[in-house]
Amino acid sequence: MTVLYTAEATATGAGRDGRTQSSDGVLDLDLAVPKELGGPGGAATNPEQLFAAGYAACFHSALQLVARRAKVDITGSRVTAQVGIGPNGTGGYGLSVGMVVDLPGVPEEQARELTAAADEVCPYSNAVRGNVDIDLRVA
Repeated sequence: MTVLYTAEATATGAGRDGRTQSSDGVLDLDLAVPKELGGPGGAATNPEQLFAAGYAACFHSALQLVARRAKVDITGSRVTAQVGIGPNGTGGYGLSVGMVVDLPGVPEEQARELTAAADEVCPYSNAVRGNVDIDLRVA
């Protein structure tokens, strides 16, 4: 693979209760453990939200690419990623992903085909395939 772009971010502080910042300073966020995981929650983000945001944006770009190739108008489309975290049964933790694709005006079968094609193109999907349970749904 020829790398076209490399993102770099550094976490400091107490990991999930710290801070993360990209090397260019565009991303600079406080982190907090969600209440559901025993933390304070609040106005700070967490790694699962960051992963969900990145995956949703990446999958939406892949969806736009496959729709453009198929000459299908997906104006008004939305992709929502739901990232779950929990014990994996072997002493560690694992993730699950629910990917909800909304393609207004696109027939359901065609929407399913485009979603499946986007899943094959999306680098995030390719990175986690076989390691993370992904539930692809068309709204």
